[in-house]
Amino acid sequence: MIAIVDYGVGNLFSLQSSFAAIGSSGAVVAHTADALEKADKIVLPGVGAFGDASAKLRGSGMLETLLEQVNKEKPLLGICLGMQLLFDRSFEYGEHEGLGLIPGEVRPLSETVPTGLKIPHMGWNALRFTKQSSLFRYIEDGDFVYFVHSYHGALCGDHTIALTDYGAPVTAAVQKDNVFGCQFHPEKSGNTGLKILKAFAEM
Repeated sequence: MIAIVDYGVGNLFSLQSSFAAIGSSGAVVAHTADALEKADKIVLPGVGAFGDASAKLRGSGMLETLLEQVNKEKPLLGICLGMQLLFDRSFEYGEHEGLGLIPGEVRPLSETVPTGLKIPHMGWNALRFTKQSSLFRYIEDGDFVYFVHSYHGALCGDHTIALTDYGAPVTAAVQKDNVFGCQFHPEKSGNTGLKILKAFAEM
């Protein structure tokens, strides 16, 4: 069973529908810590602002169990803001503490990309693999995925597994052991996104 964490800021229906489309009917929306304990894998979605999402996750009653399950080597996939929450901290409207599961910071895209490029970065961009990962076993370097974001992962070091180009290299995906993160939205990325979710579902 795949648990999609519901803490009030995720695109839950699209994710659940995407897992159903690849034949993974065991994806459920998780509202309780007990559901996370029963799951084989966990997905942490997220849209909106980091500080608000972090507060809602910490207030959901599921955070401690989520971290416990990750420590038990249960696969975790953070998507978009859910990926950003995996890092040590964010500088979106102040400084906010992250989950510390992957080293790095969340910084404004405006610090990285050339002046004049539209922010938020919104649209289809190609992935450029920087490391092999089981998350990409069914896709190829150069495949396109869909992004919507104004902030990005920085100082991720060896944990970056894919970049995309938006006038400059931008972190697209990260991994540390059993913890994965996608800045893009697999559930909005057509067949390529479904293949990524399929790879995660098979872990």
